[in-house]
Amino acid sequence: METITNFWWLIMIVASFIFYKFVLRVFFGMVIVPEDKIGLVTKKFVLFGADKALPDGRIIATKGEAGFQAQTLAPGLYWGMWIWQYSVDMTPFTIIPEGKIGLVLSKDGKEIPTGRILARKVMCDNFQDATAFLNNGGQKGRQTAFITTGSYRINTFLFDVVMADQIKIFENMVGVVTALDGEPIPIGQIAGKYAESHNNFQDFDKFLEEGGNRGLQPQVMLAGSYYINSWAVQIEQTPMTDVPIGYVGVVISYIGEDGQDVTGEHFKHGNIVSKGQRGVWMEPLGPGKYALNKYTTKLELVPTTNLVLNWADARSESHNLDHNLSTITVRSKDGFPFNLDVSQIIHVPANEAPKVIARFGSMTNLVSQVLEPTIGNYFRNSAQESDVISFLSTRKERQESAKNHIKVVLDEYNVNAVDTLIGDIVPPDSLMKTLTDRKIAEEEQKTYQTQKMAQEQRQGMEKETAIADMQKEIVRASQSVEIAQRTADATVKKAEGDATSLKLNVNAEAEATKMRAQAEAEATKARAGAQAEATRLNASAEAEKISKTGLAEAEKIMAIGKSTAEAYQLQVSAMGGDNFTKYKITEEIGKGNIKVIPDVLISGNNGADGGISGLLGMKLMEMMDSNKETPKNLPKGK
Repeated sequence: METITNFWWLIMIVASFIFYKFVLRVFFGMVIVPEDKIGLVTKKFVLFGADKALPDGRIIATKGEAGFQAQTLAPGLYWGMWIWQYSVDMTPFTIIPEGKIGLVLSKDGKEIPTGRILARKVMCDNFQDATAFLNNGGQKGRQTAFITTGSYRINTFLFDVVMADQIKIFENMVGVVTALDGEPIPIGQIAGKYAESHNNFQDFDKFLEEGGNRGLQPQVMLAGSYYINSWAVQIEQTPMTDVPIGYVGVVISYIGEDGQDVTGEHFKHGNIVSKGQRGVWMEPLGPGKYALNKYTTKLELVPTTNLVLNWADARSESHNLDHNLSTITVRSKDGFPFNLDVSQIIHVPANEAPKVIARFGSMTNLVSQVLEPTIGNYFRNSAQESDVISFLSTRKERQESAKNHIKVVLDEYNVNAVDTLIGDIVPPDSLMKTLTDRKIAEEEQKTYQTQKMAQEQRQGMEKETAIADMQKEIVRASQSVEIAQRTADATVKKAEGDATSLKLNVNAEAEATKMRAQAEAEATKARAGAQAEATRLNASAEAEKISKTGLAEAEKIMAIGKSTAEAYQLQVSAMGGDNFTKYKITEEIGKGNIKVIPDVLISGNNGADGGISGLLGMKLMEMMDSNKETPKNLPKGK
């Protein structure tokens, strides 16, 4: 049963498909376009009218002609699209992903004018309305307009869409632009004129409307992302121009109008023009980064700090401007060749840098064309006016003379000469040997003279030493006499001192004894007074203590008696007088252990033995009393 049910479902599905495909499609011309597709319509024939044929050269029908139809079918349900007259191809939407653009190629339309390579933009709803594109004069070929990120209903019978990447200019880079369409570049220029309203070449139609030129553009593009039609514009990324600290950048522009020289009549070594004109700009660029077009401008760096140039084989500065300079070889008046190292310090003021570049073209040319020949020739001429020895001995004067001479020369080239320094001077070896031998001989002669003077001084010293030795005995004898005299004087002084000391000691002992006796008496008197005072204070304190103790005891007894009396009074009131008296008598008998009844009761008859019995009883009691008292007299421990 289940198999039969599944079979009927299959039959219903097949029947529905046949019903749609043949019945509704054939008899009613029904077409369903899915929501993610569009329908491209091809009309197979026209029933009536010969004027329904496409014009020559056209492939897309806009007025109901047979062929590919400009009008597409949006998602939905359509009737009357008879299967024998129309064919409908379902095609997906054209989707432009993020970071891409769609470049459009039209297969139909007007011809592009001669001399142009791109078709101009027309109103056609981003190429989604093929009829409007053709009716508004759209041209066949590559289009200046493009479509950006999104989904579009594009008639692919008319348009092909090519994906292209979004253009990104990276940090510290500059985009150099070359336009592939536009007016020809004016004669005498290497780049097109400035155009302003094209939004960084993203609206190429605006660029063309303003008369933009094809070829190299003076504008550059800075870091960022741009929608650029790569069929219209090509971009080359180059690093930004960096002017480091301690330098200025002199700009040489290859484009612009010919400007008027701003240096005046005194400067005749090239034109220096205002910013934006062709030539060397009068205003240099300070330290920083600049977005310069390397094909339309050139930047020459000019150091504004003190610059050291070395004419030495073994030394060169980091700026590398002196890498071609070498040690200067000169010839003296007496025919000896010798070498010398020279260092020249120069400074180019920032406001004079454009003049230096206008005159020489670069700092390297300044060194090779001015400094190298000027300094080399000066020292060669100076060396020929003296011999080597004189040149060596007058080095300081020649250095100062060279500084003044070179300063005058460089002032004519707008360069300041700060200082000229002569380094190592290397005379010929043969001359150096002669000079060395001469110097050694002079030094030896000085040594001999010094030794002679030393010997003469030694002789005088020995003579004085002998005299000094003889004087020792005389001095010793004189000193002995004086010592004996002083010893006798010291003995007398000592005896006098001993007597005086003994006298002083006796007097001091007597005085000390007297003072000790007085001190002892005073101490005894003080002790007696202190003892008496202490006794008096103790007696007073004891009396006061006894007085206070007695007073306290009396107050205590009085308080006890008063409280006892009050207690008795209350007991009498409570018990009655007779009863209270009996109670107290009984209490006292108990406290005192008083025997109310005798321990031994002796009694007798009225007979003859009554008297004897009484005596015996009394004797017995005396014996008992004596036995009770005996233990009190015994020693302890017995």
